[in-house]
This record gives sequence, C-alpha cells and structure tokens, in this order.
Amino acid sequence: MTGDGDGLLEHGLVWSEGIVEGGRAATVSVFDRGFTVGDGVFESLVVRHGVPFAWTRHLERLIAASETMDLPLGTAAQTLRGAVDELVGVWVAAGGGHGRLRITVTSGADPRTPQTPPTLVVTLTPLPSPTPTASVVRVPWVRNERSSTAGVKTTSYAENVRALAAAHARGATEAVMANTVGNLCEGSATNVFVGIDGVLCTPPLTSGCLPGVTRALVLASGCGAVERDITFDELDGAQEMFLTSSLRDIQPVTSLDGRALPGAPGPLTARAIEAFGQLATNPDP
Repeated sequence: MTGDGDGLLEHGLVWSEGIVEGGRAATVSVFDRGFTVGDGVFESLVVRHGVPFAWTRHLERLIAASETMDLPLGTAAQTLRGAVDELVGVWVAAGGGHGRLRITVTSGADPRTPQTPPTLVVTLTPLPSPTPTASVVRVPWVRNERSSTAGVKTTSYAENVRALAAAHARGATEAVMANTVGNLCEGSATNVFVGIDGVLCTPPLTSGCLPGVTRALVLASGCGAVERDITFDELDGAQEMFLTSSLRDIQPVTSLDGRALPGAPGPLTARAIEAFGQLATNPDP
C-alpha cells in the first residue's frame, strides 16, 4: 500500500483479492454481474475508534444473504475479518477517523464457468456525520413481501434510488413504502419505528423489510418496542417516529408527509435512544 495519507482519507481504501489499495486505483471487471445485472449482496457497517461495530451480526446476515442468492462465500468468509482488520489498520495509521465499511459479494464476471469464485470487495471510506433528524414522506410504490429477495440486502438498488429521489423532490430526506397488502414495510435505506397510542411498533420481518442490525438491537434493548403489522393508514395517527440503520443508528423523524411530529425525539424515541446507547457500549453486541 502506497500513497499519501490525505488522498487515502479522501478517496478511501479497497481490499480485493488480498491486495489493499487506494480507492482510485481499485478496479472490477466491467463484465462482473454485480455491475451488469446487480447480482450481489452487501453489508455496510460503521468503524469507530478502529473497531467495526456489531461485526458478528453483520457477518451472519451477509452469509445468510449470500446463501439465499446462491453466492456462498465458502472459505472467503474466513478471510473477511483479516481483510477488514488490514483495511482498518492502514486507515487508522493514516489518521482516519470514523469510517463506513462496505463488504460487497457478487457472482463474478463469468458465473457460467463451474467453480468460479464470487467477487469479494471490501471498502473503507470516510463516514459523514448523519443529520440529527429526518423528514419522511410516503411514496406510492410497494415492496413485494413475497419476492425471492425480500429481506435480502442485494446490490439491486434501483427501486431504493427511485424512492429516495421522489422523497427529495418533495423536500423530504427519506421515503417509506408499504408492501403489497398495504402494511408499512420500510424506508429506502432504513427500518421504521412508529409510536402509536403510546406503544413503539415496527413492522415484522414478514412485511418484507430488511432484517436490520440496528433494528434488531433496538428490539433487544429493552426499550419496549414490539413487532406488529402497521397499516399505511395508521401512520396518519403516529405521534412519533424514528428511522434506524447502521450508518445513522436512531434518527428521530420531525415530519411525515409535511405533518409536523412535534417534540422529536418524543418520549418513546428518547427511551429507545438511551437503551440502544447502553447496548452499543459493547462493540459486538
């Protein structure tokens, strides 16, 4: 690995095929099916103080998603932590702060050839500070909870990009979608928690939502959150709401479809933030 520290921090690091290099130097075949058809899965997690947060949960989800997509990692799973540690070590040595770690697995450039290994790439880039709150709008497109990829973090993100663009066009920062039966599913890149009649609720995995790591930690934190189906219309009566993801932790929502949710974070959200914070003192909860 060569190059100046300033360039490294700006453009990030890439690990591929056992080699660490700067983000500008790294390449993947233009025939890779992750590029041509989006045949791949990925994980994003935060590196704080040189430690990837919730590593075990993210690795388990990546392995499960890879198997669902017929992209078994095999022995590559055993090399991942070494690759991550190598990347983080170079990052910290160059003076890098908090970072966004992304692991991408695709079916490779020629999956028709027997025993073709998957493409495995790990990147580490600067982590922008998330905005303290979010504004949310409902969009008309739906998630298919019966899809073969429901709940899988695939690299096919066109639907998410389209939904988020529609939210931005309406002055919001995130879009939320229903599923085919009219129940709340998830945001374009988030899980959703809603306070209704004094109870903190989140859609169950049967809704088709992603099994988010932060979502699972909030449910395990003891804050009182429950899983249940939430009709899209029930959001009209929501007193408070927050979003979760690995890159934003818990993000209170200040408005839904232009309707203010005053006092964000509300009491249910504040309780969840406190409980999650206690759980997050363990780097691998």
